[in-house]
Amino acid sequence: MSVLLMSLISAFVVSLISITGIVLFALTDKFVQKILLLLVSFSTGALIGGAFFHLLPEALETSENVILIFGFVLVGFSVFFILERLLRWHHCHDMECTTRQHLGQLNLIGDAVHNILDGIIIFSTFSVSPALGIPVTLSIIFHELPQEVSDFGVLLYSGFSKTKALLYNFLVALGTVLGVLIGVVLLKHFENINLFFLPFAAGVFIYIAASDLIPEMHKEVKFSKSMVSFAIFIIALLFMLGLKLIAE
Repeated sequence: MSVLLMSLISAFVVSLISITGIVLFALTDKFVQKILLLLVSFSTGALIGGAFFHLLPEALETSENVILIFGFVLVGFSVFFILERLLRWHHCHDMECTTRQHLGQLNLIGDAVHNILDGIIIFSTFSVSPALGIPVTLSIIFHELPQEVSDFGVLLYSGFSKTKALLYNFLVALGTVLGVLIGVVLLKHFENINLFFLPFAAGVFIYIAASDLIPEMHKEVKFSKSMVSFAIFIIALLFMLGLKLIAE
């Protein structure tokens, strides 16, 4: 199977995650909150594990210039910080989040940018090897699950009908496929582009986990539930480490 085909299939699977919002929205808010805590905890570990066990080791094998690699990590981290500031884009996983009233169409724009970047990252990692592309795609999928639930809720709050919210969310999610195609063009014209994109993606993963997801984990005040969420976080880290060891 070609790199492009694997990347397109992976990107389309990520796009399909956009329809999970309506499924979970049919459940009670209390049950959704419990699921979201588990998903957020696991996606946090998956993103951190993807960055430190997969992307950064591969980037350091690509170049011996450590300063350059970690400089690109900071670029990825900073770019997503700026995106949040410019677009007021916040992946809120709290169903009562007050920032939802400022989103709507703006939220769709922010998600479109994010999804295109995800697609570029997917293609750039598969172009290195499937052993890198698969765990990175899984990290993106695990993060998309809680994000899509909140995005669907934001659109409903902003006045969209369930049908329109589902449709627009899916169309925006297809930006991941577009990102793959953009990645093809970039890799064709810039031979060493992965020297930038691998650490850049690591910085993005670290930012999302540290800025958006870990604060959500800290909102749980009960010690027992906090320990459960931390255990799931560790399980996700071990899962990503296991994928790395299997690939080797």
